[in-house]
Amino acid sequence: MVRVVVLVLLGLLLLVLARPDLAGLDADLPERDDLRRWIEAAGLLGPVLVVALMTLAIVASPLPSAPIALAAGAAYGHTFGTLLVVLGAEIGALAAFLLARGLGRSFVERHVGETIGRGLLGSQNTLTFLVFGSRLLPFLSFDMVSYAAGLSALHLWRFALATLAGIIPASFLLAHLGSEAMNGDVQTATWTALALGAFTALSVLFAVWRDRRTPKKEI
Repeated sequence: MVRVVVLVLLGLLLLVLARPDLAGLDADLPERDDLRRWIEAAGLLGPVLVVALMTLAIVASPLPSAPIALAAGAAYGHTFGTLLVVLGAEIGALAAFLLARGLGRSFVERHVGETIGRGLLGSQNTLTFLVFGSRLLPFLSFDMVSYAAGLSALHLWRFALATLAGIIPASFLLAHLGSEAMNGDVQTATWTALALGAFTALSVLFAVWRDRRTPKKEI
């Protein structure tokens, strides 16, 4: 019983870190245009601000990362904006992963034992694929994925590579949409991103379903 209570408390702690709004810790979040103005007003420190905001959005803030990426694209264009967004997202994801790994992984292993490493949760390939797939969704706040991955058996280098490979397309898409929206149709750009995200999500779900129906020997 004590183990269950402690596990629940640990899960709630990680949930509060990732989604403080669910715990009643609401804050007035800035809009995309506000973020863009802040970035432009920061001058030479603007790129540092983008990276810092992306990192904060992933580690311990209800601030969604998509508006930051859109603002970065609007302020710096899709190429440099993408680079800044990817850098900030990768740092934030690694920080969340290491935080969960340092605070909770040993406890999970000690009290859950080998159960955490059975089935899909014990497959490095499956965990890597799930992390990669989650990063492809443009409007998915993936802080919880980073924390959950830190509690799992997934190797750090696999997590880092899967995250980096997965966030590049979405980061480019959002930065490009932010850049184009400055002179184009914002509504059309938004619906295009949502449609792409939905299509990607369905593709990932289908791939997972097919992988489970066709067991493969892991090398």
